[in-house]
Amino acid sequence: MTGLLLVLVTMFHPARATVGDPVTIEFAAPTVVDPSPDYEVVSRARNSIVIRTFVPHTITVTGHSAEGPVSVVIPIYPVLKPDDKLEPAPLKPPVPEPWPRLPFVAIGIAALAAIAAWTAVVIVAKRRVAKPRIVIVPADAFRARVMALRKGDRMRWANLADAVRAYLAAVHADLGAELTTSELLARIEDVSVAQILRQGDLEKFSPWGAAPANFDDALKSALAIPSWAEPQPPAVDDSVDEAAA
Repeated sequence: MTGLLLVLVTMFHPARATVGDPVTIEFAAPTVVDPSPDYEVVSRARNSIVIRTFVPHTITVTGHSAEGPVSVVIPIYPVLKPDDKLEPAPLKPPVPEPWPRLPFVAIGIAALAAIAAWTAVVIVAKRRVAKPRIVIVPADAFRARVMALRKGDRMRWANLADAVRAYLAAVHADLGAELTTSELLARIEDVSVAQILRQGDLEKFSPWGAAPANFDDALKSALAIPSWAEPQPPAVDDSVDEAAA
């Protein structure tokens, strides 16, 4: 009677276990389960045990407790459908994922930012370009600079040409220092200036240096430049003065 009572109060779940499912058996009293090739024991506790099997059939779990022998019958159902032909399911093509838009948006934003940055750099660089300044060189300062070249023996022609260029740019806006030698000589007709400028170019850019020439004569010619290059003061009308008197 006691053994029957133990069987009646022994429970297991899930009620419909399939192959591979862990089955938990709850005993009415602490029970030692007998080993069996029909199932494997996953875990044990004082009043419960977890088993599983991979063969669909009815298994009988036996054991014994302080009250006597214990036995419980558990049906294990297959996971296959009835009359399953064991054929693999047809392969389905993978579902195409939508093309990711976020990377392209990020690349576009980065490209626009780079273009804006380079545009700003170019604009700032153009604003910072130093504009050529016209330095006013009075005639006496020009002559002093020319006279100082008498004592020089290195790059004399180049220094004289630079002094002439600076002076002409100061007294005439259309003879700016940005003009080339050919452009400058096309605007003035003076043989001495032409010789000075060409000799200066040869000394600066030619591997053979300046051509043989009399540098003292070139200095004298340069000292005479203010006499014809300096702007003349406006003439005073004597008739107006006499009328006022």
